[in-house]
Amino acid sequence: MTGPFEMQPSCPPVMTIRRAGDGIATAPEGVSSGSFLVQTLLSSRTDGEMTAMRTFIPPGVVTHWHSHPCGQLLFVLDGVGIVQRDGGDPVEVRSGDAVWFAPGERHWHGAAPSSPFGYLSVQPVRLGTAVHWMEAVEQGGLSR
Repeated sequence: MTGPFEMQPSCPPVMTIRRAGDGIATAPEGVSSGSFLVQTLLSSRTDGEMTAMRTFIPPGVVTHWHSHPCGQLLFVLDGVGIVQRDGGDPVEVRSGDAVWFAPGERHWHGAAPSSPFGYLSVQPVRLGTAVHWMEAVEQGGLSR
């Protein structure tokens, strides 16, 4: 696979195993308030197929606002995170929690100020993409 968020034309045509630690790379600039690591697990630009990634986010780093054309399932693996949909309050999430963001729902997620945050995200592809990135989250977005 190539770099994080660089989608392949389609998912692998046969069973594929991605070993723990394989392909971990730094997320590209312009998608978060700071640097974080991503392991791309499944990559595609083909409508109806899935993309999936595991993230490793240091304390206080949050994604920019974004949406997913077919929604996103986020499963918390470890640490403490914060999630927020546009118009809602920031909500703390912990290991074992699952979060569903509806199709087109503008949102962000990231690590709590005092904890790293790891999650698995799965999102389907529509019109060749699985995510639409927007502006940075204002510092006030983290207040509770």
